[in-house]
Amino acid sequence: MRKNIIISVGIFLSLAASRFIPHPPNFTSLIALSFYVPVLLGLRFIPFLIISFAITDFIIGYHSGTHWTWGSVLLIGLLSFCFVKNTATRLIGAIISAVIFFLVTNFGVWTTGMYGYSAQGLYTSYILAIPFFSYTLISTFLFAAIIETASNIFKSKFNSQNIIN
Repeated sequence: MRKNIIISVGIFLSLAASRFIPHPPNFTSLIALSFYVPVLLGLRFIPFLIISFAITDFIIGYHSGTHWTWGSVLLIGLLSFCFVKNTATRLIGAIISAVIFFLVTNFGVWTTGMYGYSAQGLYTSYILAIPFFSYTLISTFLFAAIIETASNIFKSKFNSQNIIN
């Protein structure tokens, strides 16, 4: 129980740090964490990830599209198990997760009516989000590489000590 609390606090602090420290738009660890938390720690930690995200959203500012973002986090977490084979497939999975985030959240923006309820409005919603998507891709790849590296170091250190089977 105590271990789960420590892990949950770690998830919150990792997410909060990348959201509260000044950064370019959409340049956070959110997508990488949404992908790697279930892969490395298990599905049971997805709710802690979403709760952490919700807490930071309420601090930063809740908006009408927030639920779409939380939904994309859930979807990414559930789909992450399709990409656990090796480092390369996990990195590909993380990048695909960024695409999922882009598609889901910008569909959510379109549902607000900001660009009109038409095919042109949907198209506009996606086109205008492309600059933000570049930051999402870069940050997702960067944070995924950091998580992969840290995970590999942790596994090799503890495997060499026969602590983890």
